[in-house]
Amino acid sequence: MNTADAKRILETALICSAQPLPVRDLRVLFGDELGADTIKTLLVELQEDWAQRGLELVSVGSGWRFQSRPEMRDHLDRLHPEKPPRYTRAVLETLAIIAYRQPVTRGDMEDIRGVTINSLILKQLEDRNWVEVIGHRETVGRPALFATTRQFLDDLGLESLDQLPVIGSPMQQGSLVDALEQLGESDQASLPMDEPAAQVAVEVAVEAEAHVSTIPPVDAAAEPVDTTAAPSGTAP
Repeated sequence: MNTADAKRILETALICSAQPLPVRDLRVLFGDELGADTIKTLLVELQEDWAQRGLELVSVGSGWRFQSRPEMRDHLDRLHPEKPPRYTRAVLETLAIIAYRQPVTRGDMEDIRGVTINSLILKQLEDRNWVEVIGHRETVGRPALFATTRQFLDDLGLESLDQLPVIGSPMQQGSLVDALEQLGESDQASLPMDEPAAQVAVEVAVEAEAHVSTIPPVDAAAEPVDTTAAPSGTAP
């Protein structure tokens, strides 16, 4: 099979797929005739082929997908002008703590926020498929350990949690919002989300800066963790 045909097959599969496709699934298109490295090379070439178009090919936590470019958002939003409900401050604070301190228990989150966390907040994040229970801490009551999912990465246009801006010095904290906003604008153009990923990313960053940066990391190693419930979608 020549390169042009292989790229055309990849292009068609990715455009027709409603979800990101990992390289292992893309290899199935060719009966494993093409190796993973070859597939990745072809994907990079496809990215270049689409460089001047309204769609772009990107790699996110779950795999590769086509999405609209940021500059297209204003036009595409006119198709759906209604504004969806925004997430509450409490929801974003909780999401930020989980994103930057995972795995954490509800008690850990309450210690950081300084208030009791309504169970409906965690349910909302679980229903959105942004967080999930990945195990239980071996302590009194065996509280559930929460972590983010690959869907969370996909919706923010990230390949891994390593791409979240680092919270460090006050100077770094001051540029945190700008960094996440640029990340959202460059990687997340048009997604099936309740609100734009860039806005979510900025607000997560704000809450992370306010509630997480001054708190020492949760010592997950302090107590043994029950790993019988392995994470199905959490990035390392």
